[in-house]
This record gives sequence, C-alpha cells and structure tokens, in this order.
Amino acid sequence: MTLSVDSEIGRLRAVLVHEPGREIDRMVPSMMQDLLFDDILFGARAREEHRRFRQVLRFVADEVLDVQDLLEEVLRDPHARNEVLTELSTLLAWPPAVLLALNELPPARLAAGLVEGVERPNPSITGSLDSLYLLPPLPNWFFQRDPATVVGRRVVRGSMATRARWREPLLSGAVFARHPRFAGAEPRFWFQEFAAGEGRDLSWARMRPTLEGGDVLVLSPEVLVIGYSERTEKTTIERLAEALRREESAVRKILVVAIPPQRATMHLDTVFTRISSGECLCYGPMILSGGAEEADVYEADLTSREITWTTRDDLLSALLALGIDLAPILCGGLDPIDQQREQWTDGANAFALAPGVILCYDRNERTAEMLSRHGYTVVADDDLLLGRETLDLRKPGKHAILLSAPELSRARGGPRCMTMPLVRDPV
Repeated sequence: MTLSVDSEIGRLRAVLVHEPGREIDRMVPSMMQDLLFDDILFGARAREEHRRFRQVLRFVADEVLDVQDLLEEVLRDPHARNEVLTELSTLLAWPPAVLLALNELPPARLAAGLVEGVERPNPSITGSLDSLYLLPPLPNWFFQRDPATVVGRRVVRGSMATRARWREPLLSGAVFARHPRFAGAEPRFWFQEFAAGEGRDLSWARMRPTLEGGDVLVLSPEVLVIGYSERTEKTTIERLAEALRREESAVRKILVVAIPPQRATMHLDTVFTRISSGECLCYGPMILSGGAEEADVYEADLTSREITWTTRDDLLSALLALGIDLAPILCGGLDPIDQQREQWTDGANAFALAPGVILCYDRNERTAEMLSRHGYTVVADDDLLLGRETLDLRKPGKHAILLSAPELSRARGGPRCMTMPLVRDPV
C-alpha cells in the first residue's frame, strides 16, 4: 500500500481503526482523568456501535483495517517481535516482570496483551495502577487519530502527552515501520520523536516532545493546520516543521492555532474540521474572528531561509490568504448554550468520507440542523445500513450521516478521532 493523504476530504480509500476490546472492560476509575474518560464504558454496547461505524465506513472505503490485526501480523515474525519488545521495554523502562509475562505469548495473545494490558496474578484494590497491572491497558487506543498521522506519503508518529498513552504511538509506529503492507523504498516517517519522563522537561532548551494527531489537519498538500493545545507542545510543532523542511516534504505553510489548554478543547479537531471543498464545521466562539474565545493564529513559512512565525488575524482569513476559502458551519447552531453543549459532545468533530459526505454523532441535533440549512441531506445510520437510504458518490449532493453511538460518544471523541486515513483520492 502506498500511503497518500493530501487533504481532510478526498474520497476515503483505506482507513485504520480499532474496535475497543477488553482494554475498555478492564479500565478502572483511577485511570479516567489521564485518559479523558468521564465514566466507565459498557464494552459490549461500545463494540456493537463501533461495528456499525465500520459498516458505514465500508460504504465508501475499500479497506477498513484494524490496527491490532496488523500488529499481530508484525509479531508473527520472530525478528520483528524481538525488535518491538526491545524498543518498548527500553523506551518505557519496563521492569523485567513485564517482559517475562509477554515473552512466551503467541502472536495473537501478545498483540492483545500489548493493548489490553497484563494483570497481576493477585490484584489488590489500592490507589495505584501498579497494584492491579504489570502492564496497564490502553482503553484510548480506539481513538486511532492520535498516535500517528499520515501526511502526504509518510507518517508523523505522535508523542502522547499523558503517561497512560505513551505506549500507543510506539505500537502504531511498529506497525508502520515493520508491516509488509507499508513496505517501500522511501522512508516511512517524517517525524517520530519520543521521550518518556513523567511530563518533566528534558532541559530548559528542549521540552519533552508532545504531539497528538487530533491536533494535525492536512488542509492541502502544501498546508497543515496544527493545534497548540494541552496535548501538543509548541516546541514539538517547531521541530516537526524543521523535519518536514529537512525531508523536503510538500508542506510549505503551517498554521498554528493556539487553543485553550482545557478538557473541552484537548485537540484542534474538537473545534474545527474541514467537511467539503468550501466548508468547515467549527465552534464559532473560538474559530471566527471576534469570537468570545477567539484563538490566536500563527503562520510558519517553511520556504524561508529560516522558518519564521508570523501572527495572523484568525484561522479562516489566514487560510483564505493561502487560497483555501472555507465557509463556516456552526457546531451547535446559533444559540451560545447549544454551541457549548454540542462542542463538548464533539459536534465539530466530523469525519469526511468524501467531499461533502461526512459522519457526525446524532446526539448533536442543532449541528445537524445547521448542516441541513447548508444543503446537507441528513441521513440516519440505520436508514443507510438497512437499505432505506442509499449513498451514491457518483451523484451530486452533500450528505451528513448521523451515527447512533451514545456509548462511544461518552468517551469524549468523535468520528474523526476514531479514524486514521491511510489513502485518500486527490481533490
């Protein structure tokens, strides 16, 4: 497979997802704060919703791949298996007991253990995860957007902000680095910095790298928009910009949007997503010029002798100056209360299957009404899955497919969060 993602909206051909497995069933309340969960999920219901979600993706995508299946295939090769376990144990400073528990497992059980975690033989109830697990589970790994991002023909591997997610980009990186599906003559990564450190700085001059895919949007082959957020550090954005220029990527401009470091806006894609060639879905108070919570915007020019950073008025006018003209459709509609409520429930976190064909949560009713006012045919996922409605991309028209996913939505991530596109058609 040749990776190819030059936009947020090109027709989806291949996508990486992960069905939430036993790792969410074994999540305990003491993990919720670090993992951005507000409650314990009902695993059986969440898996059923995710299966429906994948079926909707298959109406457009040729391949819908589960990352854990690919990880298992990597681990079938003894050499790759040894490399993966060595990298994980070294970078994450695993105690010998973890490797001892994992080393004898066959590939399928090893892949599951790396995601679901390894419980202690006699777990006890205390305030520490270490009393329950030799290796904690990764309940957030079904948010495949964050650990890695395809930009053009290569991958930007993430570096997660919280200790509970550090293992995720290492597993995703192992799949891209070692799975034969992604083999090719070119290097596979633009950027893959990683450092553990309990959130402490490595030095005053070099912060611990934090970069998550929910903050990285590919607006065109030449333009990235990146959120400077509680999950993505400014210095890491600067080093990514340097790497993209050094590796001679097609990226020429990066717009950096400084969003508040708070739970409601942990990533840029919680307040802004592109949904068609001329439209975006956004949380107006933060994205629109003059909004009550307007975010600061900076432009990095990768074509200059030294990368320069220039202040811009707002995101949409900065994009317009780069030739990308987007009309805003407001998450939550026009009422300030609805806007805040539906931003919290990922009303702005849409995922494009093709230009103007998007997935949203059905719970965000005011957002769906705004999409309808802007010419979108609003379709319930049930109607599509049961054949009461059809989706023919050869015919003109815009569609908003509403996903019934009350359990998945409680995990604080939308359709874009759950998907990592591998291949999109050019637009």
